[in-house]
Amino acid sequence: MSKIYGYARCSLAEEKGQDLNRQVRELKAAGAEEIITEREHGDAKVKQNLDLLLEAAEEGSTLICCEVSRLSRSTQQLCEIVNIIKSKHMRLEIVGSITIDCRKGDIDPMSQAFIQMSAVFAELELSIIRARVKSGMANAKEKGRRIGRPHTTKDDIPAIFYKHYPTFASGQMNVSELARICGLSRPTVYKYLRML
Repeated sequence: MSKIYGYARCSLAEEKGQDLNRQVRELKAAGAEEIITEREHGDAKVKQNLDLLLEAAEEGSTLICCEVSRLSRSTQQLCEIVNIIKSKHMRLEIVGSITIDCRKGDIDPMSQAFIQMSAVFAELELSIIRARVKSGMANAKEKGRRIGRPHTTKDDIPAIFYKHYPTFASGQMNVSELARICGLSRPTVYKYLRML
């Protein structure tokens, strides 16, 4: 049975300032029945949730997205997505912008050109952002500022970790349990363990 899917993506974790609420609202307003979200970089080679969505979508389904850059910031990847849309006779709608309808056949040449040009601009935008960041980092380094994440010391390890560490050290708790009980990610727990 064909369905209307919405796809929302942003790069950073919610605590770093990006959330998906705006996209989700716009996708619902555009008629999405099921919304798939993802936190992944735009040019990441694998967007697991998007790949699963495209694999599960049946012929005649619609995929709605707020912007081309939410699908991909790589022209090659976007062309691959469009090829899947074509092969599954789906409809792709970029809210307020481009609609590609392959439910009754192929893409018309004008829509194909517009989607490809949009992909080029999304990729260009990412390149400009990266160049700005690189320039800003070089400028900060020249001024003597330390670049990158701050160095973590034993003083930065939270008290809750120290509280539960003896239980872990005695073998009564594994890393996953320690991470969960302390509200930390496993990589962070491994980093603290290396420091101790």
